[in-house]
Amino acid sequence: MKITYHGHSVVKIQTAQHVILIDPFITGNNLTDLNATEEQPDFILLTHGHNDHVGDTVALAKRTGATVIGSHELATWLGFQGIHAVGMNIGGAAQFDFGRVKYTQAFHSSSYTTEDNEIIYMGMPMGIILTIEGKTIYHAGDTALFGDMKLIGEYEAIDVAFLPIGDHFTMGPEDAAKAVSLLQPKIVIPVHYDTFPPIKQEPQKFVDLVKDAEVQILSAGDAVAF
Repeated sequence: MKITYHGHSVVKIQTAQHVILIDPFITGNNLTDLNATEEQPDFILLTHGHNDHVGDTVALAKRTGATVIGSHELATWLGFQGIHAVGMNIGGAAQFDFGRVKYTQAFHSSSYTTEDNEIIYMGMPMGIILTIEGKTIYHAGDTALFGDMKLIGEYEAIDVAFLPIGDHFTMGPEDAAKAVSLLQPKIVIPVHYDTFPPIKQEPQKFVDLVKDAEVQILSAGDAVAF
């Protein structure tokens, strides 16, 4: 299995048989190394409905036939666009061809803004726990710090956690470092920073604050080293 970071909150997981994209914000993402017309995902997983996380989901799924997994409301809306989507909710888990997906709570907003400036409610935001080929991966989405991260860490032996550090819209470095102490992952990757002016950060600050895990700062296209 190969886990690659592609800028903002975009993560690609490649197994022997499947390609999984998480939050594929490619078009308009100046930090990514991906080309939306070249990606061939089998599954797309979404943490929530914001445009910088849904990203190229519709175009990708229509072109490739990928199954999209997300909140019930988001999956229903994608179904209206002709996408094969599976709706889930907080606390629920399901088995897919590539592995197990469980959604956790996350604390922030979730909506999609259309080209006509309509804001559509997309259900509760969620974090994702993936169990694939014996590894546990946690993608926190855009969450704020919350105390029940301790429960997540107690229930799940997290190998790799992707945590936002950009501040302004998500946790900043200080809160993300506290999240690490609660979650107790082996490896943590900071995400959701530097893409836009309000979330400019120096990731070394996060590294200096984390005492409970190995921090790997990845550029777009870099893979997690196990």
